[in-house]
Amino acid sequence: MTTPFPFTAVVGQDDLRLALLLNAVSPAVGGVLVRGEKGTAKSTAVRALSALMPQVPVVAGCRFSCDPGAPDPACPDGPHEAGAGTPRPARMVELPVGASEDRLVGALDIERALAEGVKAFEPGLLADAHRGILYVDEVNLLHDHLVDLLLDAAAMGASYVEREGVSVRHAARFLLVGTMNPEEGELRPQLLDRFGLTVEVAASREPEQRVEVVRRRLAYDDDPGGFAARWADDETAVRQRIVAARELLPSVRLGDGALRQIAATCAAFEVDGMRADIVMARTATALAAWAGRTDVLAEDVRQAALLALPHRRRRNPFDAPGLDEDKLDETLEEFSGDDENDEDPDPDGPGGGGGQPPSESDGPQGGESGARPEAGEDGEPQASGAGEQTPARASEPFRTKVLSVPGIGEGAAGRRSRARTEHGRTTGARRPRGALTKLHLAATVQAAAPHQRARGRSGRGLVVRRDDLRQAVREGREGNLVLFVVDASGSMAARQRMSAVKGAVLSLLLDAYQRRDKVGLVTFRGTAGDVALPPTSSVDAAAVRLESLPTGGRTPLAAGLLKAHEVLRVERLRDPARRALVVVVTDGRATGGPEPVALAGRAARLFAAEGVASVVVDCESGPVRLGLAGQLAGELGGTAVTLDELRAESIAGLVKDVQRRAA
Repeated sequence: MTTPFPFTAVVGQDDLRLALLLNAVSPAVGGVLVRGEKGTAKSTAVRALSALMPQVPVVAGCRFSCDPGAPDPACPDGPHEAGAGTPRPARMVELPVGASEDRLVGALDIERALAEGVKAFEPGLLADAHRGILYVDEVNLLHDHLVDLLLDAAAMGASYVEREGVSVRHAARFLLVGTMNPEEGELRPQLLDRFGLTVEVAASREPEQRVEVVRRRLAYDDDPGGFAARWADDETAVRQRIVAARELLPSVRLGDGALRQIAATCAAFEVDGMRADIVMARTATALAAWAGRTDVLAEDVRQAALLALPHRRRRNPFDAPGLDEDKLDETLEEFSGDDENDEDPDPDGPGGGGGQPPSESDGPQGGESGARPEAGEDGEPQASGAGEQTPARASEPFRTKVLSVPGIGEGAAGRRSRARTEHGRTTGARRPRGALTKLHLAATVQAAAPHQRARGRSGRGLVVRRDDLRQAVREGREGNLVLFVVDASGSMAARQRMSAVKGAVLSLLLDAYQRRDKVGLVTFRGTAGDVALPPTSSVDAAAVRLESLPTGGRTPLAAGLLKAHEVLRVERLRDPARRALVVVVTDGRATGGPEPVALAGRAARLFAAEGVASVVVDCESGPVRLGLAGQLAGELGGTAVTLDELRAESIAGLVKDVQRRAA
């Protein structure tokens, strides 16, 4: 068995370690979401926590880890009689990103249920994690329906499995810990809210601390057992402190003054709902127990706010999580003194570092050397003496209606285009390929009914054979790759015009976030096309690149389209099931090089020949319009729409037009 890296040997990451320990003291806090860049000990700290968890007594032979002191009366392996039980270490169960629903919640043997009336249930990972830790690495990449099942079980303390009228329930109370790299995409706000605490982690910029990280890691790799032995005393001390805090927790008093501070803080930061208040109260109580106190102080409320509120203040995916600590201190000061046990908050006290860590933002991308300045091709003013303008800020985003890909796909679950999925409305039945996952009951009975006499049926139950079983065929929604191809040339450089263009793309990015799409960004200006952002699930990364997008130079439309075609070719090899929607944002002009218009037409016809769904957002303005964007849409086999028509109230007929052209 591999020796885990000791929890107490993790260098720095004070907030991460504290959040995990508070959940070990009081699982009612609701778990931890750890956000941070790769290589910051997120997984190491989570896996190390399991060694510190106190042992749990279980009913011998129970697959669901029932507590012998209070066994679950509805346990599928029960009923159990109360007794001493058998102690065992608390488990840490990992949920793989690619796990199936049956692997998570368990599987019912439908064949035996129909033929014998027996509830033959194979427990899943939720049963294994009961009274232990359930760890989800890269939780932001987990399919939405699995996240919903996971968080529902965490909230209710039980898992329900239902298949065609046959149901099983078992207890599922666990410490939920998720880790994620924000560069790979965000969780939806309503799912973020279901995690009790969140922690932002980043690698230290202090050379001495980085040296110590490397020193300890190398020592552990050379001799895991010996390294763990050197930290054994520290591990034992923390384990004993967790046990002591758990025993003290019921005696901790949360006074009215602390409650008023909690309520005032949540109101001041305008968090939605009441879950934040409850989580803060539980966290502050756990902090007091961890400190060995029976009263909750203002410093506990402050630290609880830093851990429980930052992720609940996000209003859209482009908002960075964080908390204004000056505002927090002012609120706590205003409502201090209401309870004799409360103390003035200490701005320099516990909790420092719970806010937003430093982040690196992408600066403006350099222009192409040798790109010649050109006058505005529409008569619009250009920057004098340079071919590149200072990046314009995006206008206010607006709500758009969905642009869907025609036909039915089989890509990753999402919310944009029609697809055959494991979840959704039932549209038919087929013979199962491999294990049966979704039974089509009517089709199964219809297949078995003609053979009952030949099979010697004598009782009331059906005689069902394996060949009779039918898998339900379901239709739901998939996420697509939305590839933006944005004209950043001189003809687009008028500041008011580019601001509107960026606002439109930002609006479509918001829609892509809600539809669970991957996004990519290709720009073209000067003499070439550029992949500003390879396909990713992180729409906020696309927003950052869009904000810093410079403009100026000629309009190499063909180069931009060819670069986009290459991006799609590579992405098709990586993810062949995910269909693409290309959104070209341009006024349709093509300049620079020999026969630029003819080259752009040939490049566009490559997309049409491969059946790639496309929309051209026509950015042409002024009293005289050439209609070049419409011609480009025809070459692409797609549809053209103006910036005004892109708004939700004006785009009602666009999807129908896309589908009609594809039919």
